[in-house]
Amino acid sequence: MKKYCFALDLKNDSHLIDEYKTFHQNVWPEIIESIKKSGIINLEIYNVQNRLLMIMEVDENFSFAKKSKLDAINPKVQEWETLMWKFQQALPDTQPGEKWLLMDKIFELK
Repeated sequence: MKKYCFALDLKNDSHLIDEYKTFHQNVWPEIIESIKKSGIINLEIYNVQNRLLMIMEVDENFSFAKKSKLDAINPKVQEWETLMWKFQQALPDTQPGEKWLLMDKIFELK
């Protein structure tokens, strides 16, 4: 199993942050289904202030290209992503259209 970590910011507005958290307490079933179908075994999102950290564990068949293609043709995923962008803001120095940025692992306790 492979693990990926991503970062993204929320707009620095306590009401929007609370609303974002509420949506994630009740993620739409179509989104959960889409995540699982793509080969993601576990997905966690953590929050401090307006910063988000997402940890994604995937099976051996997962690929970012496949996930991207599946998401692009799924209207419910597109609706969710559009809605979530109301709360999210890109990290500095991201490219147009980028949201979650893949983080580099710099330490592991063994």
